Order: sequence, then C-alpha cells, then structure tokens
Amino acid sequence: MDTREFVQLLAEDGSPMGVADKAEVHGLDTPLHLAFSCHLRDEEGRVLVTRRALGKIAWPGVWTNAFCGHPAPGEGFEQAIARRALQELGTQVTDIRPLLPEFRYRAVDASGIVENEICPVFSARIVAPLLPNPAEVSEYFWVEMADLDRAVHAAPWAFSPWLGDQLAQLRE
Repeated sequence: MDTREFVQLLAEDGSPMGVADKAEVHGLDTPLHLAFSCHLRDEEGRVLVTRRALGKIAWPGVWTNAFCGHPAPGEGFEQAIARRALQELGTQVTDIRPLLPEFRYRAVDASGIVENEICPVFSARIVAPLLPNPAEVSEYFWVEMADLDRAVHAAPWAFSPWLGDQLAQLRE
C-alpha cells in the first residue's frame, strides 16, 4: 500500500502545474504549492493554538493555528480540512468557512527549510473531543482571539510566521 502524500505544485500565477511527493517538496528550495490553514473555534468562541511536535521537520516546537495541510490532487478544501482535523487532532469539524482565500506566504525556518505556499485560510467549529496525534502536536491551548493577537505581537518568535501574517491580515 502506497502511503505517500502528494501536493499540488503551482505556477507563480497559482495555476496547477503538476504534483510531487510531500516528503520531497519541503526543503531548502521548496517549489510553490497548494496548502491550507485552519483556525478552530469552540462553543465559547475561543480559538485553538497548537504547538508543533518537536519531531516536525519545519518549525518544530513552534506555536501556530489549529492545523495546516495540503489538499491531495483532486481533493476539495472542505474534504482536506476534515481529513487533516482527524489526522492531526483526532477530531471532527463543521461550519468550514473561508477567512483569507488569497493568503500566500514564503518563510524560512532556522534550519533553512522553506515554506512556499498559496495557502487559503479557513475557520471551522470543533464538534468532537480533541485527541491530538503526538507526531503532529505536542501541546494545545484554547485562547481568546484578542489574547492570541497580543501574544503573537509580543513574542512573534514563539509562533509560526504564517500565523502572524494571517492575524495581521485579519486585522486589516
């Protein structure tokens, strides 16, 4: 059984131009590819922040939004978000909505690993308990959005660069 995960490669204008094995895409010269970010809310309106597992190749141990992922070739965003919520957080989501449909970023972590993504940002509501996958998430915390915004502004080095960029764009 083939367990490889594939990502959609993109031209500079965002048009599809092929697929590649995810394990071979993220490196020192990462090609532009399609991804997504998702912010989860609970019944009280708080947002979930997660700390990336220390075994992650890029940005290990950094706090970020609930989860991110890559839609498989031919997979829609809603399906991909539901799949990754289950894989990373062991939960189910509903009420998936776009927040920043045009979000794009490029960032380099301390080890030189590059993220280079067209990465629409979504919000969703959690509808099942969290059972985080320890290979993906080492810790999590529910926080008020205003408190998260203040924390990212005060200590940007503790958070993923895409989270800081997303919060800045949401404030605009």
